[in-house]
Amino acid sequence: MACQKKIEYGQGLVEYGMILVLVAVIVIVVVFLLGPGIGNMFSQVVSGI
Repeated sequence: MACQKKIEYGQGLVEYGMILVLVAVIVIVVVFLLGPGIGNMFSQVVSGI
């Protein structure tokens, strides 16, 4: 009697999708927190020129 291995093709794709969503959320939060500071820095550089 041969042992049959259950093949799950979609599992890896779902895991990669979850990692991608997690990375996207982290990037959005970082941009949201650092965005005003970076904008002010660029404004100061432009006004100094």
